[in-house]
Amino acid sequence: MKKCSMIVLLILVSSIMSGCMFPEDQMAANQVPYEDQVQSVQTAVNQYKEQNDGLLPIKNKEADTPLYEKYPIDFNKISPQFMAEPPGNAFESGGIFQYILVEVEENPTVKLIDLRMAEQIRELQLRIKAQKYPPYHKEIAPNVYSLKYDELGYEEEPYVVSPYSNNNLPLVITGDGQVFVDYSSDLYAVLQKSKEKPKPGEDIRPLLYKDSLIAPGFSLPYTVDENKEPVFMAK
Repeated sequence: MKKCSMIVLLILVSSIMSGCMFPEDQMAANQVPYEDQVQSVQTAVNQYKEQNDGLLPIKNKEADTPLYEKYPIDFNKISPQFMAEPPGNAFESGGIFQYILVEVEENPTVKLIDLRMAEQIRELQLRIKAQKYPPYHKEIAPNVYSLKYDELGYEEEPYVVSPYSNNNLPLVITGDGQVFVDYSSDLYAVLQKSKEKPKPGEDIRPLLYKDSLIAPGFSLPYTVDENKEPVFMAK
């Protein structure tokens, strides 16, 4: 089920990235994470929750959907009653961001996922599918691997651009063939600056969006090792 839902999302992202034509100035606006737009959605979410006995305006996803893709906001539930229409930078309006909720149990908070990452993941998964089996290279962590990209027709290793540092982030693959973004370098940088001292076994990904509008989409859980450095969290 998880693999099917991820593929559907990637296909929809591809159609929006390549098929929708907007004026250049509108396209530029659709690619900016505006704080006031996020706040307007947060206000609408809060109002919906208050008037619906604590229910959240989210789309239903399978239980095993990765955390930051698990609670996408359903704008059909908050528009037009609580806001006129989805923000221009939202996926539903032709933008590059998926509006999602984090911390849904304690403090439902609106964040964004940068869907440009999904296009690179989609291309890699299509090449893997064409080959019928992932060309695993090295085991980076239990059940997390790098790939032999030359066997997939790449001249250089593919990457995505970090929404936090603008650095290039590598991709990794799990034993069941799911591709994820490796945020290790971003997490290392934020740990060096953070006053918080997470413990081994604690998911440290929230540190990335603590001071950012962007959530770490398409990510695996991370924790810290005995040296307080980021590592993939063993399942």
